Parts: sequence; C-alpha cells; structure tokens
Amino acid sequence: MHKVGFIVYPGFQLVCLAASSVFEVADRVLGVQHYEVSIRSEAGGTIRGSAAVSVQSEPLGRSSFDSIIVCGGEALPEASARLVKYLRGAVARTPRIAAICTGAFILAQAGLLANRRATTHWMKAAELERRYPEVQVDADRIFVQDGHIWTSAGMSAGIDMALAMVEYDHGIEVARSVAHQLVLYHRRAGGQSQYSTLLELSPKTDRIQNAINYARANLKNVLSLEELAEAARLSSRQFSRAFRDETGQTPAKAVERLRVEAARQMLEQGRHTIETIAYETGFADRERMRRAFLRTLGQPPQTVRRNAI
Repeated sequence: MHKVGFIVYPGFQLVCLAASSVFEVADRVLGVQHYEVSIRSEAGGTIRGSAAVSVQSEPLGRSSFDSIIVCGGEALPEASARLVKYLRGAVARTPRIAAICTGAFILAQAGLLANRRATTHWMKAAELERRYPEVQVDADRIFVQDGHIWTSAGMSAGIDMALAMVEYDHGIEVARSVAHQLVLYHRRAGGQSQYSTLLELSPKTDRIQNAINYARANLKNVLSLEELAEAARLSSRQFSRAFRDETGQTPAKAVERLRVEAARQMLEQGRHTIETIAYETGFADRERMRRAFLRTLGQPPQTVRRNAI
C-alpha cells in the first residue's frame, strides 16, 4: 500500500486537494487499492481553508508515508517549528516529498529545496527566489522533479504533478486512463510553460483581438503589418498604434511570441522534427526559430524538447 499524506494548515487552498482524486481514480484503473490517501495537519481536527471550506484532518504525529504532498495557501505560508521538524525528519525516510503551489515555501523553509530545482506559482516565484536564494527556482515550469523532491506550479498544476507521479509508479498507459476518466487531456508536460501569450496580450477591442486570432490561425504566412491591419479593418498606422496601446507590444513581437508558443507546444508533443515545426509555425528555418526561442525563452528548441518529460 502506497500511503499518500496531504498536509494542510489554516488558509490552505482547497484546489490543492483536487490532486487527491488522481490517486483515487488510479486505484479504479488498477483494479486494486494501491494508494491510501489521508489529509493530515499538525494536531489533526478541523482545518479551515482559504475558500471558507473546512476539512477534517488526522494528526501527523510520527506517521510515515510513501508520498507527502504539502498544499499551498492563498497567503504565503509560514511553517511552524513543529512542521519544519517533521519535514526535516521525514526527508530521509520518505520516498517522495512534494509541494503544490506556495507549499514550496514550506519545503524551502524546512531546507528541503536547498541546492535543488523547484517551481511554484509564477506570481510567487520571484519571492521564493528572494527569500531562499539557495533554491534554483524555475518559474516557467508546470512541475519539477529533482530527485525525490517534487514541486508544482499553482492551482491545477498539482493535478498534472499527481498524474506524473502515477505515471512514474505505474506507467504512461495507467496515467492516460486516469486522465481520461478525469476528463483531462492527459497531463501537461513538466516543462510546459505556466504562461500563455494569448492571455498576456489581452487586447481591449474586438479589432485587435481579430488581428491576433487571424495571426494565430495563419502562422505559416509572412504576417506583414499590412496583412494584420487588414484583419483588424484599420490602416497600418492606426493598427500599429492601437496594437501597442492595447497590448504593450509591437505586432511583430506579438507574432514572434505566438509562433514560439505554438512551436513549443509541438516540441512538447514530440511528433515532428524541428525543421517541420519551424516551417509549420512560420519561422521558415530552424536557425530563425532557435534565435526566437533564445530571445523569448532563453533556451533553444532542443532544450525545450529535452525538458518536456
């Protein structure tokens, strides 16, 4: 029996416990109970979360687990001395210790992330790096596994991490079946970005949104300023000014970022060569795509593909 303990505390985010459903459904797929999931806190009892929802928990005591998962909280959590002591004692005897979202701050406070790669919610990554400079923060990952320590980005990323754990334990086909039953498109790769160019652009008018939609649907095209302006039904001069005012970027920069995001998704899927991806996303050749990746992501396409595991 693989014992999984979710650690909660006052103000934890309820969405973190959604990851527990992954282990529940995995047992259904396996046809036997492999995972025993429990909710734990320092003293046990009723713990009130950030969403005005309370859960019943069992005390940590001296319990041992095969997997410990520390939940995140809406406010940056501060671990008590008792919890820090428990985690420090557990690191040597627990095969897998993880944190969802800002739960990474608790692992860092306990010293479990020192000289390790880790991630957290992108909005809190800079603060994690500032408070704990010994942690190698990778702010743009869905989840990170460094040895037996796992960390995930915020919110739903905990589900992706839990699916990766099931895949690690039982193989990709079981993980796919679990994702299918949870009505998910499998799990996002750990190396997938937390960010979305489309969300970041967020134009204020339909005209600029139409131009962005057109660009995204026609990445193979040259996508000149005139072509995008026509999609927005504006003159080139009006379009250029309005686009920058509404998105904070030039049309050329936004198109490059859309191409990089589309190319990254294809790289993570692993079904096409880099040359094919460069052509399909409008870069024309792999060298132009490589330069755009370095400008936007700080790493070449080969590294993105290698990290998408």
